[in-house]
Amino acid sequence: MAIFGASQGGFGAGGWRARLAVWRAARGPVAQGFTSAPEPRSIGLFARGRQLVAGNYLFAGHLVEAPGTGLWDIDPPDADFAAEVQGFAWLGDLAALGDAQARARAQGWTQDWIARYGAGRGPGWTPDLTGRRVIRWIHHAVFLLNGAERAQSDAFYRALTVQTRYLSRHWAKAAPGLPRFEALTGLVYAGLSLIGMEPLVGPAVAALATEAQREIDAGGGITTRNPEELLEVFTLLNWAALALTEAGHPVPQDHLAAIERIAPTLRALRHADGGLARFHGGGKGAEGRLDQALASAGVKPRPVAGQDRPPAMGFVRLSAGRTTVVMDAAAPPGGRAGGSAHASTLAMEVTSGRRPMIVNCGSGAPFGTEWRRAGRATPSHSTLGIDGVSSSRFGSGSGDVLEERAAVLTLRQQGNEQGVAVHAAHDGWAVTHGLTHARDLALSADGRQLAGMDTLISLNPQGKARFERVLTATGLQGVAFSIRFHLHPDSDSTLDMGGNAVSIALKSGEIWVFRHSSHCKLALEPSVYLEKGRIKPRATKQIVLSGFAAEIETRIGWTLAKAQDTPLAIRDLDREDTPVPL
Repeated sequence: MAIFGASQGGFGAGGWRARLAVWRAARGPVAQGFTSAPEPRSIGLFARGRQLVAGNYLFAGHLVEAPGTGLWDIDPPDADFAAEVQGFAWLGDLAALGDAQARARAQGWTQDWIARYGAGRGPGWTPDLTGRRVIRWIHHAVFLLNGAERAQSDAFYRALTVQTRYLSRHWAKAAPGLPRFEALTGLVYAGLSLIGMEPLVGPAVAALATEAQREIDAGGGITTRNPEELLEVFTLLNWAALALTEAGHPVPQDHLAAIERIAPTLRALRHADGGLARFHGGGKGAEGRLDQALASAGVKPRPVAGQDRPPAMGFVRLSAGRTTVVMDAAAPPGGRAGGSAHASTLAMEVTSGRRPMIVNCGSGAPFGTEWRRAGRATPSHSTLGIDGVSSSRFGSGSGDVLEERAAVLTLRQQGNEQGVAVHAAHDGWAVTHGLTHARDLALSADGRQLAGMDTLISLNPQGKARFERVLTATGLQGVAFSIRFHLHPDSDSTLDMGGNAVSIALKSGEIWVFRHSSHCKLALEPSVYLEKGRIKPRATKQIVLSGFAAEIETRIGWTLAKAQDTPLAIRDLDREDTPVPL
C-alpha cells in the first residue's frame, strides 16, 4: 500500500511552505513537560476504539479494513478521510477502550506520525487540523506517555512544541469560523499546558476573544446556521475557558459573553431526545455531547414565553408535553458560509420523548458528491417542494453556494393555553412559478397533536401573471408539488384506513397517526437517513402528499396525532451509542 499522505498534490497542506514554516517553528527551546497533568475532556467511543484495534478504519464515511496495517500505511480514499485521521480525534476512541492494545496503537501511531510528518509533510499541516491535533494530544497526554521510553517522550514534547509555535504564527490563515476557533483553542491549550510556552497565551487569548465577539452574533448563532457546528464552537470556547480558569488566568468578557449567547440558542435547537436538529450539514451531535457542554458552561436557562421567543439562529422551536418541533424559518446562508447550506426553508423535524419521528435526510457529504448534492435539495427535507425545483438553487456556475435563496417574508409565533403555533412564508418559487409557500404549525398544549397547513399562493399581480403563464404551459393541469415527511429509520410505518392515513410506531411503544384533509394523493415511499459514522445511507420511509396547484391559492391541511402512549410499565431509556457498522 502507498504511504498515507505521500501524494502531496492531492491533499494540499504538506508543501514546501508548510515544511519551511515547521522548520522555523522548530528553532528554539523544547518544552520539557506539562505545567500540570492534563485532563481528557474530549469524548471517545469504546466500540470505535475496539474497531481501530482490530484494523477497521472508519473515517468520513469510508471503511478501510486493513488488519495488521498501521494507520499511516493505508491509502486515504479522499481528502476528508485524510483530514479526520490527521486531526487525531480517534485518540479519544482508543482512550475510551483503554486497554494495553489500545495504548500500544495510540503510542505507536503517534510516534509514527512524528517520524513521517513531524517535519511539515503530509496533509495535516493546516492551522485548524494542527489545533485539533494539539488539543487531542494534550487531552490524552497521560495515555500517550504512560510507560513510554525517554526517547519517545522527548519526541512527543518536541513535536508538540513545534506545533505550538506553528500555530502561534499561522492561526490567522485558518478560515474564519470553526477552523479558526480550532486553531486558537489549540494554541491557548498548548500555551497554558507546556512549560515555557506561557508567553504565547496572552495574544492567543485576546485573538480568541476577538473571534468570539465577531463570529457569534447577537442571537448566539453563527453564519453557517449549522447547529452541530455551533456546538463544536461552543465546546471549544468552554474548553478554553476552563483551561484558563484552572491555570488562574482571567477569561475575557467577550469570550464569556459569547458562551452566554450560544447556550440558549443550543437549548432551542435541542430536541426532546437531547440531540440537535439536523440542518445545513449538521448532525444531531455525539450522544451526551450537548448536555455535557451546557452543563460545563454553567449558563442557566431563562424562561421565555413561546410567543416572545425569538428565532434561534433562524430556527423556531415548538415544545409541549413530550414533543418538540424545530422548523427552519430563515433563508439559507450565502457567501463563505453557504458552502454546505441546504434548501430547507420551512422544513421541520419532530421528536417525541427520546424518539425522533419526522426528520430531514441529513448531510450526504460522507457518502460522496452526488449524495452531498441530493441531501441539500428540498426533497430531502420535511417540507413542501415543487417537483423538480428546490426552494433555493445553485447559480449557473459550478459552485457549491446556493445563489438563488428563498427569503422568509413573514414569521409569527403565538402561544396560549391551547398550545403553541407558528406561521411563516417564503418566496422561493416567486420568480419561477409566481408562488409563495406558507406553513402553519400548531402544537397542542399536551404535545399530543401537531396540526399543519401548507399553502401555495400568488400574492400580487406579478405573481398571479407568472403563475397563469406556468399554468397555461402545463395545459391547465397545474404545478406539481409534494409535501414530504421523512421518517426516522427506527420507526415502523404502514398505510391505514384504506390508504387515507399512515400509522407510525416508535420503539417506545407510542403510535402516531398522520391524516390529511385535501385532494392530494397520500403515499408511503422509500427514503434515506444520511448519518455520520455510517458507511452507507440507512434505508427508511417517507410520507408523501402529492398534488397539483391549479388555483391562485392551494391549501393542504394535515395532522399528526398520538394514538397510543408509551406503556406506563416501560421506561424509554434504551439508547444506542453511535453505531460502528461493519
